[in-house]
Amino acid sequence: MTLAAAKFFGQASGTRGSMPPGDDAQQQVSSQNPDMAKIYEAYQLIENTALEKQDKTKLIDGAIEGMVKTLDDPFSDYMNQKETKDFNSSLQSTFEGIGAEVTLKNEKVTIVSPFKGSPAEKAGLRPEDQVLKVNGKSLQGLSLSDAVMHIRGPKGTKAELEIMRPGLSDPLHVTVIRDDIPVETVYSETVERNGKKYGKLEITQFSQDTAKHFTTELNKLEKQGISGLIVDVRGNPGGLLDSVVEIGNLLIPNKGVILQVQYSDGKKEVFRSEKGEAKYPIVVLTDKGSASASEILAGALQGSGYKVIGTQSFGKGTVQNTMPLEDDSQLKITVAKWLTPDGTWIHKKGIAPDVKIEQPDYFRAAPLPDKVELKRDMNGSDVKNLQLILNGLGQSPGRLDGYFDNRTEMAVKTFQSLHQMPVTGKVDKETAGAMQEELIKRIQDPKNDLQLQAAIEVISKEAN
Repeated sequence: MTLAAAKFFGQASGTRGSMPPGDDAQQQVSSQNPDMAKIYEAYQLIENTALEKQDKTKLIDGAIEGMVKTLDDPFSDYMNQKETKDFNSSLQSTFEGIGAEVTLKNEKVTIVSPFKGSPAEKAGLRPEDQVLKVNGKSLQGLSLSDAVMHIRGPKGTKAELEIMRPGLSDPLHVTVIRDDIPVETVYSETVERNGKKYGKLEITQFSQDTAKHFTTELNKLEKQGISGLIVDVRGNPGGLLDSVVEIGNLLIPNKGVILQVQYSDGKKEVFRSEKGEAKYPIVVLTDKGSASASEILAGALQGSGYKVIGTQSFGKGTVQNTMPLEDDSQLKITVAKWLTPDGTWIHKKGIAPDVKIEQPDYFRAAPLPDKVELKRDMNGSDVKNLQLILNGLGQSPGRLDGYFDNRTEMAVKTFQSLHQMPVTGKVDKETAGAMQEELIKRIQDPKNDLQLQAAIEVISKEAN
């Protein structure tokens, strides 16, 4: 699991060291920056008079964390040596964890998006899910990096998560088995409509090698004579600025603007494409899990006249830079805002789609509990979720209000009969597992992906 709704943009710049303060150091800093004298004074008072002694490194780390916290910015963070190592590993080919991008939203650890094929996705975690507890430990009040350290862990270990999902009144309990998370970031395929072939490139995040892989897959598709391209950044939590700019160079026609970056002093840097004329129409798919770098690409394509299809994106319009410290810890600080080609700041707003399409309701269903048997006359959010799943599986329960009545029972019995299971009308662990497996199949079937089908329809019209 990585540390913010978008990993830092750009390269590290600048270094600073931290040293234990002493009288000479205090005098030197006081003469250069009188405001710092108060920090040294407080440090010495704590070290010399506090009843409970604390390790010097922890005192200094705490001071830095406190300064970063005053920025009131969920994307700025201080990482000690271990956290820095873990963070940097998430940018490599693999890392261990549950495979989801998180941020702090309203002081809650909130999932931006699970990675494609990750344990988090398979367990049914969704964008906007709030992680309240991990293995019984509350995340309330923890920094984002501390919370992430509780969620991550060695391959094969369990993360018992207590999740609050928008629209539900009671928390969900989801078990995720941690695993190696391969950072496969580009997936390509072709689709056909009315005798024409279209390419589809899905980008799951913008990491170090994403642009290279995107270029390779795009060349393969173009050699097949595609008549248009669908770029899918749904569930993509963002990534590196260099990566999205390189991809923009391949897609944005007529040397158009990819994005603008505005710094704290008001100065702007404009990134333009190097591409000439367009070869074919393009559409881009977005959803609530599309954040930062995904929104840069979607905004750039939309600014060039291409259509965005799906739902409103996440809304992260800031740029982070990492600054390593002498002891191999590092600061990740928001240093700028990025703007769409026309100068719009989409922060906390997102990219509005040109064609708004919601997925079927059952796409948002949660996993059924495997430790609680659901049966007649029960009531609550688990039953309401069961009824949503039954509806998605074509077994109408007759109601969706969370009361397990006779029609819900009959729908369960019908499902059990069709799958050669004991016909009890009760949802035990075996039935819950079979329902979850069948639901995933339906969600992964392109025919049921209403957003994708809309994209194919739009691009087939534009290619004619």
